[in-house]
Amino acid sequence: MASDTPISDGESDKDIAALAKGGRTNVFGFLLRLAARIPFLIIATRYYGPEALGRFAIAILAVEFVAQLATLGLRRGLAELLSKEEKPPAHTLADAMLVGLLASTVGAAFLIVFPQIMFPNSEINGFDRFLPIVIFAIVATDIALAALAYRFDIASTVRARAVVEPWTISIMAGLFAWPLMPFYSLRDGLIISYIVSMLAAMVFAFWPLLKSYGLPWGWRPHPATLVVLARRNMPLAAADAVEWGSRRLDLFILGLFASPAIAGIYFTAQQIASLPQKLKTSFDPILGPVITANLKQKNYAAIAKQVGQVGFWIIAAQAGIALALGIPGEAVMGLFGPEFVGGTGALAFLLAAEVAAATAVVSESALVYMARHRNLLISFGMLTLQATLSVILIHTVDYLPVKEGMKGLFQAAAVACALMLALGISSIVKSKFLGKLLDAPISIWRWPLLWAIIAASMAGIIIVALPPAYEWAELIVGIPVILGVYGWVIWMRGFGEEDRVLFRKGKKEA
Repeated sequence: MASDTPISDGESDKDIAALAKGGRTNVFGFLLRLAARIPFLIIATRYYGPEALGRFAIAILAVEFVAQLATLGLRRGLAELLSKEEKPPAHTLADAMLVGLLASTVGAAFLIVFPQIMFPNSEINGFDRFLPIVIFAIVATDIALAALAYRFDIASTVRARAVVEPWTISIMAGLFAWPLMPFYSLRDGLIISYIVSMLAAMVFAFWPLLKSYGLPWGWRPHPATLVVLARRNMPLAAADAVEWGSRRLDLFILGLFASPAIAGIYFTAQQIASLPQKLKTSFDPILGPVITANLKQKNYAAIAKQVGQVGFWIIAAQAGIALALGIPGEAVMGLFGPEFVGGTGALAFLLAAEVAAATAVVSESALVYMARHRNLLISFGMLTLQATLSVILIHTVDYLPVKEGMKGLFQAAAVACALMLALGISSIVKSKFLGKLLDAPISIWRWPLLWAIIAASMAGIIIVALPPAYEWAELIVGIPVILGVYGWVIWMRGFGEEDRVLFRKGKKEA
């Protein structure tokens, strides 16, 4: 395809500046999320233990999968609906919210009736059956934050998802670690904490939503409109579910072959590794409006440029974070107890998987609008590949000379390796496909990334070579040094003028 409309350098610079502003906010949000996530994991692992954490992780897996389906792809599809300007934005938002809540009702009712889906290998106790009520909060919050992001309000997402949600679950998990009241037990502590955190995030998402969009005065629900809206967004919903599932399928498959304790260790590594993932998924709402605007003008070259620009920012950030957390991986996992150190191999593969996935995610930001059905088929293919590789590698562990007590940990590393390979292949396929549709190459990789990785790795190797008595230095000194060396090389050799706008406030954001 060729562009039918000349690309305005001014408009392109304005889009890059808007993306950069969102990127700065998201990096800050990542640091806040990191600061809050670590206390939760320490509390959950130290006070609740790997087995309870593994049971909780599988339950959350089922709930969040249903919530993902109930959102009906509106996290990304809402930008396209709002850009049409066929009716007041508050009315479009009300339609979307009603559709999402109706789908949530169906999903929550299903899980309440069949709670064994959430707890396949354990008894249903206490508050277990009522965990699905949190689906309403998850869906409503996702739609609200997508609407705010359409107006380039990323600060609300950071506030709700990176401050309120993780700090609430950390504080509540700490309080519920001591069952002092008769209406709950220690077993229920993580579940109650999770529900409270999601409700708190919803409150902090709806407050700015009402200030930005107002109440939908004069709105009336139209069943035909709602059906069309749901049907149109089904490919987006399926694509979101597949992308989400690719990050949870590994835990589900591992749960079929390994004990709840191994699942708890893997979940801990997954939570650490998923921190960089927030950097790229939070770009979706800000990248969506920019892409849809250029699609309306058929500025395909501009889309290729923006996808490449954001893709490089994400990979550059994620590679640095992966090195900083992966090289001193034993010390990082050791924070949660000696039994968690065995999950270091899984952590390394999971961090590498996040880097490998970045290109696919930013490419999909455009593919969901340009070729949503073909993109969905590619995603299903990659999910099938991941499942196949996971099972093959897990069975390969049976033929390795592994001690019986270590078998589960090797299986955990195997499913993480399968995820990394599948996501890497997905990135190649989706970026090539998008480049063909745009008739323009998607340029994300830059060679200075390699030099930065080598320099940071050498610094990290020196740090981890210290005697075991200085393991604390791997965290307190090693992580900042690795990030510092990596960042300096990227800044000096990899970042051009357009990249440095990511760190600059000024007229370009006006």
